[in-house]
Amino acid sequence: MNHSCSNNTNAELKMSLFVFFKDARLVFKLDALSREILGIALPSALAVAADPLASLIDTAFIGHLGPVELAAAGVSIALFNQASRITIFPLVSITTSFVAEEDTIERMNIKASKNIDDAKLSGIETPKNQLLQDIENGKIHKENIDVEKYAANNDTNVEDGTNKSKDKDGKKKRHIASASTALLFGTMLGLIQTTILIFGAKLLLAAMGIKHDSPMLKPAVKYLRLRAFGSPAVLLSLAMQGIFRGFKDVTTPLYVILSGYALNVILDPILIFYLKLGLNGAAISHVFSQYLMAFTLLVLLMRKVYILPPSLKDLQIFRFLKNGGLLLARVVAVTFCMTFAASLAARLGSVPMAAFQPCLQIWLTSSLLADGLAVAVQAILACSFTEKDYKKTTAAATRALQMSFVLGMGLSILVGIGFYFGAGIFSKDVHVVHLIKIGIPFVAATQPINSLAFVFDGVNYGSSDFAYSAYSLVMVSVVSIVTEFFLYRSKQFIGIWIALTIYMILRMFAGIWRMGTATGPWRYLRTSSLP
Repeated sequence: MNHSCSNNTNAELKMSLFVFFKDARLVFKLDALSREILGIALPSALAVAADPLASLIDTAFIGHLGPVELAAAGVSIALFNQASRITIFPLVSITTSFVAEEDTIERMNIKASKNIDDAKLSGIETPKNQLLQDIENGKIHKENIDVEKYAANNDTNVEDGTNKSKDKDGKKKRHIASASTALLFGTMLGLIQTTILIFGAKLLLAAMGIKHDSPMLKPAVKYLRLRAFGSPAVLLSLAMQGIFRGFKDVTTPLYVILSGYALNVILDPILIFYLKLGLNGAAISHVFSQYLMAFTLLVLLMRKVYILPPSLKDLQIFRFLKNGGLLLARVVAVTFCMTFAASLAARLGSVPMAAFQPCLQIWLTSSLLADGLAVAVQAILACSFTEKDYKKTTAAATRALQMSFVLGMGLSILVGIGFYFGAGIFSKDVHVVHLIKIGIPFVAATQPINSLAFVFDGVNYGSSDFAYSAYSLVMVSVVSIVTEFFLYRSKQFIGIWIALTIYMILRMFAGIWRMGTATGPWRYLRTSSLP
């Protein structure tokens, strides 16, 4: 009997592992699912890559000021970006899922109540009875909606024959609790980050390996403090991007982001060289563009939703804190792993750090293109799991993962060739360029691995599997930090990149394990036939 059960379990697990190859022949076919994924992924990829790309252009301009300035900016940018990820990444991730869920529930409710007038006249169904029936049939998650409030709102709208949620232009505006909560947290976290970075600049840079007598210290402190003034704008912009993603509207933030960073690129040479502000000019141009983007996104968002909730009790503070806390632990672990690698490079001196920074920026910029697929699969899965459409959840997850592998292979070739011949753009120092070329094979070869790892993050968030995502990445980061330290001691610059490669392999494996073993939200894959 036990032997039979064991055989059945093994057969189920093997079938679950085959899910990654399901319909692989369709990966290049532009069917309805591919169009939906790419329609979200392409604009999202451009938006996600815009910030590191702007930092990369900053790096190219700053590199002409000298290796000390380039190294100082590299440490400060790494510190600022990691601080922003710690404070905002959990918020953006859960905001996208929560807004997508709320939007899906509202659309389901609207669809269920289309014939509400006829229902009232015939006496067959009331809004409340229809909603209770949908909950009983599993179409709507009860914990996501206030039944009495929904019924009262729909009864009022039918009786009055009006839609009170329309603005003066006749466009429907909605109260989305998760959107209001995200903006509140984004503002608070931005102010906290600004305070910490300004007053703790020297201490944080010392933790990054910048000694008190280092020539990098003074320019790094000034650059970091100036960038810190832009923290509220950065965090609010990212929070609003999460809201737009939840609505599956990724083109609006894309246009705003591209416009803002285009202004940043234009201001860079003017402030750095023409006005002779040097490193400070690069920071000022970045901060100015961030505030412009935040203001524009806020104006556009106010056309879609009410910024203020009807009452404070409508805010989802505890729900955000619970899931955000899990992702915060994850991001802290991942951030520490990445920051530790940068600090090890800084300890090797200004030349290795000057080489490490462009390699890291290229590594992240190219790999983050896969984040577009991650955003797409997260939004689609959040809606599909809410609707309990498991056939679509399986198809969307596997298709996005297959696309990410193809993307990674293409990036591997492009990055390897382009970075090798373009290494001289980032520095005129022969020693810096030499070290950059040593890091290129690692940057290029890990692209398929990185792409899969990032998309698995989107799969976990879309299925609201926040706990597994947090715990698995904490374990991966602990192992990777230990690996970084020992490989740095034995192989120095090369050792750091070997350790980062191991880190991304472990991240990818964590994603494969969850879905491949059909555990957590993927238990339904253990059935005899895949949906």
